[in-house]
Amino acid sequence: MSRSRPSAIPGPRVVIALLLLLGLVSVMLLDGYLRAEIGNDQRIRSGASSSKVPDSVLDGGPLLSFPGGTARTQSVPDRTIVLTFDDGPDPEWTGKVLDVLDDNDVPGTFFLVGSMVSRYPGLVREMVDGGNEVGVHTFTHIDLSYRSASRVTREIAQTQLALAGAAGITTTLFRAPYSSTNDAIDNYSWPVYKKLGALGYTSVFIDTDSEDWQQPGVDEIIDLATPKSGKGASVLFHDSGGDREQTLEALPRYIKKMKAQGYTFTTVSGAQQQDEQAQSQAGQGTPDRAGQAADPAASASDPEHAAHRRADATTLWEGRALLAAVAVAEWTMPGLAALLTVVGVAVLGRFGLMLVLARSHYRRRNRRRFVWGPAVIGPVSVIVPAYNEKECIAHTLGSLASSTHPIEIILVDDGSTDGTPEIAESLGLPNLRVVRQENTGKSAALNNGVRQARYDIVVMMDGDTVFEPETVHRLVQPFGDPAVGAVAGNAKVGNRNTVIGAWQHIEYVMGFNLDRRMYDLLRCMPTIPGAIGAFRRRAVLAVGGMSEDTLAEDTDITIALHRAGWRVVYAEHARAWTEAPASLGQLWRQRYRWSYGTMQALWKHRRSVTDRGASGRFGRVGMPLVVLFQIVTPLFAPLIDVFTLYAMLFVDFRASLLAWLAILLVQLLCAAYAFRLDREKYRYLLMMPLQQLAYRQLMYLVLIHSCVTAATGGRLRWQKLKRTGVVGSPTSGTESR
Repeated sequence: MSRSRPSAIPGPRVVIALLLLLGLVSVMLLDGYLRAEIGNDQRIRSGASSSKVPDSVLDGGPLLSFPGGTARTQSVPDRTIVLTFDDGPDPEWTGKVLDVLDDNDVPGTFFLVGSMVSRYPGLVREMVDGGNEVGVHTFTHIDLSYRSASRVTREIAQTQLALAGAAGITTTLFRAPYSSTNDAIDNYSWPVYKKLGALGYTSVFIDTDSEDWQQPGVDEIIDLATPKSGKGASVLFHDSGGDREQTLEALPRYIKKMKAQGYTFTTVSGAQQQDEQAQSQAGQGTPDRAGQAADPAASASDPEHAAHRRADATTLWEGRALLAAVAVAEWTMPGLAALLTVVGVAVLGRFGLMLVLARSHYRRRNRRRFVWGPAVIGPVSVIVPAYNEKECIAHTLGSLASSTHPIEIILVDDGSTDGTPEIAESLGLPNLRVVRQENTGKSAALNNGVRQARYDIVVMMDGDTVFEPETVHRLVQPFGDPAVGAVAGNAKVGNRNTVIGAWQHIEYVMGFNLDRRMYDLLRCMPTIPGAIGAFRRRAVLAVGGMSEDTLAEDTDITIALHRAGWRVVYAEHARAWTEAPASLGQLWRQRYRWSYGTMQALWKHRRSVTDRGASGRFGRVGMPLVVLFQIVTPLFAPLIDVFTLYAMLFVDFRASLLAWLAILLVQLLCAAYAFRLDREKYRYLLMMPLQQLAYRQLMYLVLIHSCVTAATGGRLRWQKLKRTGVVGSPTSGTESR
């Protein structure tokens, strides 16, 4: 078996796999941040003291700025209305609101949530192009009085980037979520407003609230939005956040009513300009207004939109990059959600199918009168390929020596350098032949053993595996049926008393053996395990022996036998004990080879789907099941865990955790049933929750790595795993360890 030393530096395929995983996580984090704050924290502070807030601010007008560092409030001029809209843009309602404003030739000032801007930039461009004004309403719609200074800065900056990417502008207008009138300012939020004022922002409050978000009725909305006779007003409506049908019905009636009373409509900047002109005419001078546009010419020519600034080149491109990333997330997440649904149905379907068929298989094969045919009592050949197995070979051959079935043992030494053949010969077993060959690989060693075999039935096992005394006899009994060409045995993990060993033990019992029962009943067994399998010698020779085309020679030969018309079955009572990888590194290498080798074998036999008759059963049934259950479903199964984590962070931690525990419970029940069928001790199932958190994720990465290797046309060589020889010779009738 040719060996190669693994590189300490990750190869390009590993890097590609990790980059794909990183990209997926980044997309999901971005999408989650767009939709909700981590932990779904939507706390709102109420009832806080405002002792540090100047009375002139609390009792002043709704427009708060800090020219020269001093707080100043402004009111909307008499018979003037500033229509403000919060929480958009919304794909369903904002466009309709804009249509109403355009039909009535009035502007609006929209305070936008940055995450919504990122998702629906076209609506923002429509707002700005239609002569409306926009302001910042934070990026994630949270109460800023709970947030750190850096969080406040980030919320504002991210929204400005979104505005730049959407419409090429930034704004100097700001409205905090959960703040309507000036008396919403308290000791906690006051420093926030002072800081924003120092940065040139005008904080916009209201003095008239339509309360349309409560949906009190169209007439009530109009009445609540109507200011006292002749007074100006900053009026609050909403273009998002729920059903806005009443808002849409009330808005045109309200505009017509106010116009009939002699009111005019303007933006926040327009109201500020009018207030300053009035003060100037009264001889009070025109104070420097906070939020003055960066481009004076723009302010002079378009005073109603003086709050808009052209985004500089850097901000513009950063904003476009943000929108591009959001677009990727917006397109990716629905697709992932659909895949998750398919994967979830497939996983549950697989569990259901395995349980039903495994139960049926158990009942059929364990009936007292069940027989395969005439008892097989003649001698058989046992082939043991070995390469540097000095730790295990004595146990392996010793277990065969106690076989209750007559056998010849053929040890094919594949160029060992550690004295493996000498150890074998020193045992003095009368029915043992040692065949030496140069190191050419496991497939070549097995083929050599088949050629050397004296009997028509050959049993193949690994050099680190031990058999029970009855194993060979039980394994070869299905050959009493002349249609059977190969038999899969029941491989058990011998070194299961470690964490990694216990994880693999659960996998062997629940996955491999339940699978084999299902495939056996469907007559499309995909793999005879290398640790324990039996073949008709003439069937193996007829299909060309063990192929070296793939790393999974066991899967390759099994499919080839199916296509040649032979039946492949499972002998559950023929047990073999194998030493599973003892470290994560060895486990990775083994499963990487298995996974990639299976893909190679499936690709090699892809034309089996067009085979006809009995020989085409694997192609019609087995191939689709193996592709679905062993490649596609496991490849996308991480979505279940990733979406669970996503929901815990961004949606509802408790509900998501309960859902994950429910899935774990279903798997635990399936595993318990599998353990019952195999008469295994249930105590190992205590390791299952940890297996789901750690071991399963490793298997996901292995499969992704294998898919990347397959997609890039990579090739692997056989890799020798380090053995310790901890699995000794079992005694007759051993059930569990």
